[in-house]
Amino acid sequence: MTPDTRPGAPATTSMFRTVMGDDFDRLHPQLRRRFSVGLAIGEVCTGRGVMDRIWHGGTFVKPFLALGTTRNILVPRPGRNVPFVIENVPYVDTYGRETVTFVRTFHLPGRPRRFDAQMVLSPKGDRILDYLGTHQHLASELHFHAEPDGSLLIRSGEHRFREGVVDARVPELVGATAEVRESYDDGAGRFRIRVRVVNRYFGPLFGYEGSFEATYTDVAACGVRPGLRPVREEVRA
Repeated sequence: MTPDTRPGAPATTSMFRTVMGDDFDRLHPQLRRRFSVGLAIGEVCTGRGVMDRIWHGGTFVKPFLALGTTRNILVPRPGRNVPFVIENVPYVDTYGRETVTFVRTFHLPGRPRRFDAQMVLSPKGDRILDYLGTHQHLASELHFHAEPDGSLLIRSGEHRFREGVVDARVPELVGATAEVRESYDDGAGRFRIRVRVVNRYFGPLFGYEGSFEATYTDVAACGVRPGLRPVREEVRA
């Protein structure tokens, strides 16, 4: 049965299972639980761990990272053994869409830095839309695939910039492709994650890799904490 993806329609499964279909069942059981977070199951997933390494590309990347930091996009400085938290909380946004937060807080020296994203199901139910930052000016298509070893591969597709009447595709010259690999280490009892952001012309721009443990709580009991939702929500999908 095709899921009802109209705004305000009751959730019957997670948006991640919806876009992956049968491929979802090929994920490691711990990944299946983690990406079942949504209004249907009513759970919040909180991951706490350490980034073994946060890295940047050449010096030309620094102005982009500095700009992105003002809106909680990307991380402005490299580091090693950086404690971090990722919060995956489902809620209904201003436009009636089920939304799941992917808010990462990196406890770098000096003060914490955040990388915010909010994920919604596309109107056709065939992909995830990833709105980045505090004002959702950037939106990316995400495509999910189960790997033979049960890990999850996420690749970004088209990126769009939206502000006021502007709705434009981000050119390849200044845009980038993100690749996320998430797996579960049975021996360590931890999730492992590796992220790479690469520009077609300039090469690797930014990335991080590390591991974390996850806990699950009832969203009805904890709700969405203040400051987790974006300042501005973008209606255009």
